[in-house]
Amino acid sequence: MGEENKVVLHGMWISPYSKRVELALKFKGIPFEYVEEDLQNKSPQLLQYNPVHKKVPVLVHNGKPIAESIVILEYIDETWKNQPRFLPQDPYKRAKVRFWTSFVQQQLCESLLTVIKTDGEVQQKAFGNLFEKLEVLEEGIKEIFPDGNPCIGNYNIGLLDLVMLSMFSPNNKIQEEVFGMKIIDPEKTPLIFSWLTVLHQLPLVKESTPPDDKVVAIFKFVRENALKSSLA
Repeated sequence: MGEENKVVLHGMWISPYSKRVELALKFKGIPFEYVEEDLQNKSPQLLQYNPVHKKVPVLVHNGKPIAESIVILEYIDETWKNQPRFLPQDPYKRAKVRFWTSFVQQQLCESLLTVIKTDGEVQQKAFGNLFEKLEVLEEGIKEIFPDGNPCIGNYNIGLLDLVMLSMFSPNNKIQEEVFGMKIIDPEKTPLIFSWLTVLHQLPLVKESTPPDDKVVAIFKFVRENALKSSLA
């Protein structure tokens, strides 16, 4: 990798925020060095490059750090203008993609984290909120997929796709083992289910997806720790 165009990604294998940046670089065909971070023992480089949040991901391009996954994705798209382009050229379509990306990032992510970290009535309420927001997204993306058939490949994957596939999977086995129920239900939100199924079948996504048992183990670990903390 030439020093004049050196790209380094500081991430963590289970972080959806890191995963979306990793996939963006791979879809663009950008060579990069990957540095796995231990968030229990953060490296001096991570603290130096992201002194505000001290979190992954951080993209370092020619020695210049960029933090926050959505900011990084847009930076990648603006710096490397080859296909796929992550945002549409049309201003209205670009605005719509940004709106729904923000909705997923803020609304859905918040509800999903609450589901993971709570139990009992609080968790049931969080499930209700999550399902309501998924139904809102289901209606919203009908404008993006008017024929009801998400047709996505390496050449046209976009910002919203990257964010959504990093947060959710159509894999009901993982969902039921961790949460006790389906989150992405093909009967309740068929378009979202079809969309995620297409995305997760892309070769670059499949080869970057950790084994099911590893994902289940880390989610259970996070959930157990969160529940213990809430009782302390």
